[in-house]
Amino acid sequence: MYRNIKEVDAPELAQRLHAQSDDIHVIDVREMNEYTAGTMPGAKAIPMATVPVRMNELEQDKELVVICRSGARSAQVCMFLQQQGFENVFNLRGGLMSWARNGLPIELPQAV
Repeated sequence: MYRNIKEVDAPELAQRLHAQSDDIHVIDVREMNEYTAGTMPGAKAIPMATVPVRMNELEQDKELVVICRSGARSAQVCMFLQQQGFENVFNLRGGLMSWARNGLPIELPQAV
């Protein structure tokens, strides 16, 4: 979709999260009303517009997977993070729509 953006598909991400969940951080960049309606288990809400001021919450030594509804906003955030020096950043191809289409769990997040 976007040049130089590493992507991961939903089944592969689910498998990797199961095997090494401590090493992968999932960031949901949708708006809070979208996030609170349901997200991937363990995803942290950092709406797209707040990413530049909340980068201190992201660990550069961990793998970051950025998600949104369809994969477009998250690809833009991945591009931005790469420009800021983050190297291990992946976009969820197809976003949460793809995650759900693959029968993977969506949950209501804990108190934000």
